[in-house]
Amino acid sequence: MKLDFDKMGGLIPAIIQDNNTNKVLMLGFMNEEAFEQTRQTGKVTFYSRSKNRLWMKGETSGNVLKVVDITADCDNDTLLVKAIPAGPVCHTGNDTCFGEENAEDIMFLKYLQNFIERRRQDMPEGSYTTSLFSKGVNRMAQKVGEEAVETVIEATNGTEEGFIYEASDMIYHLIVLLTSKGMRIEDLARELKKRHKE
Repeated sequence: MKLDFDKMGGLIPAIIQDNNTNKVLMLGFMNEEAFEQTRQTGKVTFYSRSKNRLWMKGETSGNVLKVVDITADCDNDTLLVKAIPAGPVCHTGNDTCFGEENAEDIMFLKYLQNFIERRRQDMPEGSYTTSLFSKGVNRMAQKVGEEAVETVIEATNGTEEGFIYEASDMIYHLIVLLTSKGMRIEDLARELKKRHKE
């Protein structure tokens, strides 16, 4: 990544985006040293224009920003940093520096699959998810079918609460099955998007 630090006197803007919710959290500036420290430590470090020094986000509050990915724009003079915040990002205590709540419920499905993938890698004892992976793809597929039937029963003869509960079970087991097949929930979104007609 060949970045152009010359346009703004040695600094480039860095847009920080939550990797899980896609919310823009804040905007800061990096010089070359801050950029290198961010890459090496995996924690977002800025150049503070008011303090005239490097400043790791969360160095006093503990609310660090753990780097997931760094991408430069087409002119190589702005960065998009996808990160996972350890707490509120703004010094005011708000989730973001733009006063927005950092929550998109639909994005929890992405977080959940990341968690399920970690379970598959670590296979901790006593975990229900571990037990599903241990029993293999046939059992995982069977569980999706069982939960689908229970969802249909609740939809036709049950309660709204029961329907949401069983549908959630079905989605969870489907994500486990997707993970076992090396696929992501985003693959389903892409397939549905491809089929969609206005």
